[in-house]
Amino acid sequence: MIQISQEYVQNIPLLHVVETEKAEDRLPTVFFLHGFTSAKEHNLHYAYLMAQKGFRVLMPEAYGHGERIDGVEPSKNSHQFWRMVIQTIEELKVLKEAITAKGLIDENRIGLAGTSMGAIASLGALSQYDWIKTAVSLMGNASYEELAKGQIEYLKQNNIELPLDDNQLEEQFQILRKYDLSSQVDKLNGRPILFWHGKRDPVVPFEPTYRFYQSIQSEYKGKEEYLQFIIDEKADHKVSREGLLKTAEWFDKHL
Repeated sequence: MIQISQEYVQNIPLLHVVETEKAEDRLPTVFFLHGFTSAKEHNLHYAYLMAQKGFRVLMPEAYGHGERIDGVEPSKNSHQFWRMVIQTIEELKVLKEAITAKGLIDENRIGLAGTSMGAIASLGALSQYDWIKTAVSLMGNASYEELAKGQIEYLKQNNIELPLDDNQLEEQFQILRKYDLSSQVDKLNGRPILFWHGKRDPVVPFEPTYRFYQSIQSEYKGKEEYLQFIIDEKADHKVSREGLLKTAEWFDKHL
């Protein structure tokens, strides 16, 4: 039987999904991060499949979402997008240390996955934490500065007032560079990564992500099976059932 419990770690809400008979065991663990305007419980189908395979799955609530909405819906709070991403990355360390202290995580087998904003945060987390053994990006983007500048350009083209002046924007870009995996690919250190992306995605464009994948292939010479990109020719910004199943299979193989 799969059990789901709602827990809090330093005021961070999360769903904890695991097989009941293994609940107190030291297990390989996957952190799963949800997308922008979503919430932790929206991805329980991923957690169910992974828990069936013997993993402990932890699904935190991102700042400004779900239980953590502070009066403003995420869709009306898009100027806080990068704060949400970075805070999610920083909170991963808090969650990992807290659950490890309880003796519930096999520290040598920790995986990370996410959809959309959660996938963007997952790729950034690879630049910060060497304890992540393998990751899955579902509609993510590793090129933080490029993506942020694209968002700014979109606002300008649509005559939408920017929330920051040029100096403030440069300060934000400087912060993002710390987490921008595209400029520090050595941090990958050959860790297994699966990408899934719809070619018709209008929200997180396909091309920059595929370009990043192509740019890191040289890092995986001799272990090509550790790097995979699944292209869905017809999908937009919604993960297919194939993407769901391949995510669980990836962790089963590499974690």
